[in-house]
Amino acid sequence: MTKSRSSALSRRAFAKAAAVLPLATFIPSRASAAEFDYKLSTGQDPSHPNNLRMQEALNRIKEKSGGRLDIKLFPANQLGSDTDLLGQLRNGGIDFQLLSTSILAVFVPVAGILNTAYAFTDYDVVWKALDGGLGNHVQGQIEKSRLVSGFRIWDNGFRQITSGSRDIRTPEDLKGFKIRVPLAPMLTSFFSAMAASPTPLNFNEVYTSLQTKVIEGQENPLAIIATSKLYEVQKYCSMSSHSWDGYWPLANRKSWEALPADMQRLVVAEFDKSSMDQRADVAALSTSLRQVLIKNGMDLHEVDKNAFRAALAKTSYYRDWKAKYGDDAWGRLEEASGKLAI
Repeated sequence: MTKSRSSALSRRAFAKAAAVLPLATFIPSRASAAEFDYKLSTGQDPSHPNNLRMQEALNRIKEKSGGRLDIKLFPANQLGSDTDLLGQLRNGGIDFQLLSTSILAVFVPVAGILNTAYAFTDYDVVWKALDGGLGNHVQGQIEKSRLVSGFRIWDNGFRQITSGSRDIRTPEDLKGFKIRVPLAPMLTSFFSAMAASPTPLNFNEVYTSLQTKVIEGQENPLAIIATSKLYEVQKYCSMSSHSWDGYWPLANRKSWEALPADMQRLVVAEFDKSSMDQRADVAALSTSLRQVLIKNGMDLHEVDKNAFRAALAKTSYYRDWKAKYGDDAWGRLEEASGKLAI
């Protein structure tokens, strides 16, 4: 089924179903009288909570700064792929980016520790780690780069496996399964350990690759699966919750340091306010979107997560990553997650 022929949920209907705000207009003005005219890029569809809540923050920033700071939002990889945008952010081509930690790990390796398979059992554990010692540790490593990240992390959600060719219900079903993963070492490592065949691709290539069967499946949180209409090209959705992922607001250091201190405080306050709203949105969507996906033709079902954990524990996955991240970072992770099999 093609996108044009699909009876897929419209963006307006999705926003209503997800109990988030109506879709905003994301067409930047060509002219601006702002003293600071900045760009912020995301990779998600305009109807995703990331963009709805970020636009709210940008509107408040413009209003409270008296129009001096105007940050324009460019969603859905309008300015390039996630990895392209990270390069643009580092070089000053854009000023802000809301970037998945799994992609950030390519540049700041320890960011990938947040994707450790089956480390987080629920959101209480996630926020204990990310608003605490582990999050502070990762932010410190980000700050050593040319990036600024003094903001609360946003929620991407727990990642689930979809497939157009086979029903993934047990660890054995992953053997030889050609699955798209982001350019993220931690996720590639997990699926390799499970004897799958992970294929790293930028997200803007995923829909077409699934449609043409270059890959069999992919893995993402439900909000991404729904807003990107992957149910048009995938039949099964296995609720594996194998990994959690977040989005970190990042700023180009030069652009950030050009802002007066009061505007920096304003940006932090408004980004953080919207992060809490966005977290609530994504948590709610993790429940409501199940029925949305089922109504759009997906066979969505739970899997025995303990079976997947047990299969992973028999591999060297945890031992290898502890050695790479070091005792300090791994210890901070286990403060929240509990002891992980080594």
